[in-house]
Amino acid sequence: MWADLLTERADELARTAIDSIRREFPYHLRHMMQGPGDHPAHPRDVHPSFHGSFDWHSCLEMHWVLVRLHQSDLDVPRGDIEALLDERLAPEAVAVEAAYCAENPHHSRPYGQAWALWLAHDAAGSRWADALAPLARTAAANFTAWLPKLTYPVRQGMHGNTAFALSRILPYAEANDPALRQLVVDTALRMFASDKAYPADYEPSGFDFLSPALCEAELMASVLPDFPAWLAEFLPEAAFTPAHVSDSTDGLIAHLHGLNLSRAWGLRRIASALPPDDARVEPLLESAKRHAEAALSEVSGSDFAVEHWLAVYALLLLDVR
Repeated sequence: MWADLLTERADELARTAIDSIRREFPYHLRHMMQGPGDHPAHPRDVHPSFHGSFDWHSCLEMHWVLVRLHQSDLDVPRGDIEALLDERLAPEAVAVEAAYCAENPHHSRPYGQAWALWLAHDAAGSRWADALAPLARTAAANFTAWLPKLTYPVRQGMHGNTAFALSRILPYAEANDPALRQLVVDTALRMFASDKAYPADYEPSGFDFLSPALCEAELMASVLPDFPAWLAEFLPEAAFTPAHVSDSTDGLIAHLHGLNLSRAWGLRRIASALPPDDARVEPLLESAKRHAEAALSEVSGSDFAVEHWLAVYALLLLDVR
């Protein structure tokens, strides 16, 4: 099912990402002013790579969509992808992004900088890998400095979620930075290994695009040797119902479309980490299917409040490499 859906929708996902990145406005610029004259006239003045697609982290994520699809054997508009990535991921442009994150280590932390590491990881072997390397090294250094100071996890269903960020950092760290990998694993175990009886019926909050429960479980599937036993204590019941979205033009309420897709991804990931004959696998996969059906139609052709980012979670769900 999932592979067929990815094949069917790959071109749509790519074109949606391209169109969103090319759309420069509206753009939500978050910039720490250092003085009265420090107010950029255009987002590209501070973000030559990642302007467009409404905000920095969404634009960066949409670049991940394009890199991921370009690295596949799917039928996608490769020439259009390459033209955009050659422009936006030019070494001199990404160098400005890296310098900005070095000067502002809190910028889009943890969410955006974690995606920067996953973008760099998935670009390995591509013609954009060298250009992305300085941004990845900067983000890795920022996390190396910050994670030991993070006393408590952030369990919200939005950008600050600690478990989701750790999960996005982990593939890059495993391939490039053993010390960061150990720090991610140690942080995950310190924060989450003793968690039990998560109150899943408290989800979702009104603006969630992530499930705190499933983000945590998905992360622990990657770091715990006895994940099935931990899951039984942490999430005895995983009876999630797809979220209802009352207004897709409201940027925060529209987050719930992302919740449905990110839940579907988390449910798939958790099911894949269990033994094939585990009784929990089939219900998890059925729930993933229901959540996917509730939101995949919103990926393109919907309001820009949804369209500028939802393809990211559609691809995360459909392509679980």
